[in-house]
Amino acid sequence: MEHRFLGASGLRVPVLSFGTGTFGGEGDFFKAWGQTDVAGARRLLDIALEAGVNLFDSADIYSKGAAESILGEAIKGRPRDSLLISTKATFRFGDGENEVGSSRHHLIRSIDASLKRLGTDYIDLFQLHGFDARTPIEETLSTLDDLVRAGKLRYLGVSNFSGWHLMKSLALAERHGWSRYVAHQAYYSLIGRDYEWELMPLGLDQGVGAVVWSPLGWGRLTGKIRRGQPLPDNSRLHVTADMGPPVQDEYVYRVVDALDEIAAETGKTVPQIALNWLLQRPTVATVVIGARNEEQLKQNLGAVGWNLTPEQVAKLDAASATARAYPYWHQAAFGERNPSPV
Repeated sequence: MEHRFLGASGLRVPVLSFGTGTFGGEGDFFKAWGQTDVAGARRLLDIALEAGVNLFDSADIYSKGAAESILGEAIKGRPRDSLLISTKATFRFGDGENEVGSSRHHLIRSIDASLKRLGTDYIDLFQLHGFDARTPIEETLSTLDDLVRAGKLRYLGVSNFSGWHLMKSLALAERHGWSRYVAHQAYYSLIGRDYEWELMPLGLDQGVGAVVWSPLGWGRLTGKIRRGQPLPDNSRLHVTADMGPPVQDEYVYRVVDALDEIAAETGKTVPQIALNWLLQRPTVATVVIGARNEEQLKQNLGAVGWNLTPEQVAKLDAASATARAYPYWHQAAFGERNPSPV
């Protein structure tokens, strides 16, 4: 398993990491993702670790805390220093006025609760799950820095931030000497390339590594969705399509057509090709893969150990190209002074 530095930090992470969104299955949304219990989680972790995947990503809201609890049970008895545990908080976790956001009050309570559910005394990578415009950034950053100094958190990141959210946070951290964000858990896939417009150049400039979530486009690049065919009965898109990133059907079909062509050339599966394409993109430190069963996990693990050719990458780039929003289309017209990061 290839390892890369996480942004400008000294931490090396595997290029594939395992996401626990399928653990628990609490509520209709997460039930559609998966319903892995403790026994199933232990088996999936065994397979991941055998392949060299030792970074496991969760969040407090995944199945209302059940995903963290199941992960905590699944890592019991394993050497803690051989594992990398990542989790997130910010979104609402309870009905109280202060049970949401990135305030000092909520972050301290959330992180202590996550530590308890995970059965560990530190989190290797903690990420804000989203931007909180109601809380001063200084309050959030100083709180996280205190938790790093207390030994509860080792590295910091964010998720789903815009460029200005992230850049302002980095500037304030530098000004005050606080711990800096080194990761951005961002949506990025062959059918969702907005990350390249601003966040990728920012990551390159500021040393922020991408931790990619939903690399298969919210389940649309599994190889089961094709032009002229009905949505498979077991697809989670029946439940979650309206909750995920929007995408036009014809765009998906165009990209899948290109993936099918390359699958015929390489003997690899559609998901393996989609994941391998991501692993060749700038700033990408690790791609979070999920799996409802052993077969899915083993298939996704087959995305490493080989590389698409430049010609195949170019074919996928062309098939997945879209019109950019302003000012990115204008900047792209002046490549001499605004070179593309890819």
